Amino acid sequence: MTLKYASAPPHDVGSRQDWLEKRKALLLKEKALIAQQDEIAAERRALPWVKVDKAYVFETLQGERTLSDLFDGKGQLAVYHFMLAPGSDHICGGCSFLSDHIDAARQHFEHADLAFTAVSRATLARIEEVRRRMGWTFRWVSSNKSDFNFDYGVSFDGRPGETYNFEPATTKGEAHGVSIFAKDDDGAVFHTYSSYARGGEVFIGAFRWLDLTPKGRNEASIMSWVELHDEYPGAEPR
Repeated sequence: MTLKYASAPPHDVGSRQDWLEKRKALLLKEKALIAQQDEIAAERRALPWVKVDKAYVFETLQGERTLSDLFDGKGQLAVYHFMLAPGSDHICGGCSFLSDHIDAARQHFEHADLAFTAVSRATLARIEEVRRRMGWTFRWVSSNKSDFNFDYGVSFDGRPGETYNFEPATTKGEAHGVSIFAKDDDGAVFHTYSSYARGGEVFIGAFRWLDLTPKGRNEASIMSWVELHDEYPGAEPR
């Protein structure tokens, strides 16, 4: 099967000097955006911490573990809420696209006092089936026996007050997101941040590269061309 790509988009052709003038003007906007991102990151770090009082238990390859256990001696924990529903054969393409970037990143941030785990409501057996197929080595645990996904806004069954991306949830099922937790000096666990919907795009390095190119993300709709990495034409099955 031959991959088909979109034609080059309409574009101006100019001199090197013309390009340089426009590139310098754009650079000023890029620098302003980076400065704004730094300000937002500071505001994010300044959010109040919310103590986690509920006891959550997760199924892991090492047996049942608490949320506190998942820190693995670190002071901070990043959780990726992967959409893998109980009893479903579907593997979320967007979650998989993001997850393809995790192992490369965590070999660095796990040396910066940050532990990582993915969490889904599917059974641990199903999680391991998908993880092995995709070749990921990060920890991925099941929250099937707790309310963790519901409490952190990524699973919905019609309970009063359910929200997704901080708005009332309108459907039942599963969603994706990222949550950050931290421990204080006494070992108490706190929730410090969550992000949902397109907030997860910041973790997809492939998008950062595509955004530099003339064709951009080359999408008919959000992630319209994205497949599981072993389902692209010519991909070698694991």
